[in-house]
Amino acid sequence: MDNITQWFRRQVANPQIVFLTIALIAFILFITYTGQMLAPVLASIVIAYLLEGIVKYLQRLKVPRFASVVIVYIWFVVFILVIMFALMPLLFNQTKEMVQNIPAMLSQGQAGLLTLPQLYPELFSEVQVYDMIDSIRTELTGYGQHILTLSLSSVTSLISVLIYAILVPMLVFLFLKDKDKILAWLHERLPKDRQLADQVWGEVDINIGNYIRGKFWEILLVWAVCWITFVVMGLQWAALLAVLVGLSVIIPYVGASVVTIPVAMVAWFQWGWTTPFFYLMLAYLVIQALDGNLLVPLLFSEVVNIHPIAIIVAILFFGGLWGFWGVFFAIPLATLVQAVISAWPSSDRQTE
Repeated sequence: MDNITQWFRRQVANPQIVFLTIALIAFILFITYTGQMLAPVLASIVIAYLLEGIVKYLQRLKVPRFASVVIVYIWFVVFILVIMFALMPLLFNQTKEMVQNIPAMLSQGQAGLLTLPQLYPELFSEVQVYDMIDSIRTELTGYGQHILTLSLSSVTSLISVLIYAILVPMLVFLFLKDKDKILAWLHERLPKDRQLADQVWGEVDINIGNYIRGKFWEILLVWAVCWITFVVMGLQWAALLAVLVGLSVIIPYVGASVVTIPVAMVAWFQWGWTTPFFYLMLAYLVIQALDGNLLVPLLFSEVVNIHPIAIIVAILFFGGLWGFWGVFFAIPLATLVQAVISAWPSSDRQTE
């Protein structure tokens, strides 16, 4: 008990540790209690942070800061317009079409399941198969209707669309244009003795910035390659499935395994156990292999050095705490924890 008391006194006596601790607690409380209300602001900060890397690249090419911001912002607006008016309607229509085809897919699957008692009578009975079919039909139909209802209530919500379509781009431009002013204002109000916090932020800034930008390009490349592959091979709902595969890279290890199920199911319902099905799955597995063994090392080399167990724990913890954004930022937040642990003064250094 005395050792714990002495350790606690040493931490409290160090003003840098106190400031770092307060800053971390304030950050967690701020995100937890205001994250939903300030979602457009937080989304704007993330997007501005993502675009800042391109702005800095243009500045290294001797392009003035303001001109760099304008060029990057114009490309960002064009990208958002393409997403809103070209991709989103296509995804909505394909989602609606897939939900409407669930009964037909269930009928096809039912025909396949009914052969199980004949092929494996010692394992399956007709009663078990019919119970399984009823359960699957109920779950899939309910899940499909839930997705459709959610899409109608959220994606087409006029208020949400207006907020994110108008407010977020405006905030992104202001964050990029006035970055130096905002940072100077923050520095003036922070304690001068904050070397420990600056050390943690310096390490986290590099890792988080590179991770977010690398993850964006990974999502975009995987989505584009899958879309082209699915369209060329004639897979139904190619755009929707390609988006799912692209977004699956957000969750390391788990995402790729989970998204394989809908891709394989749609391909099987469309072609059955035929040559196109196996060609499609082979192409899909090749894409996943190239992503994991070529694209990820190129984009994230020396960015994040965290054990896979720590990554999975971070995904479960932060995902349960903050939902989608917690999953997306699980690795950066794990990097923050690692940076804090690495920078935290040890007992030996404090007694020197």
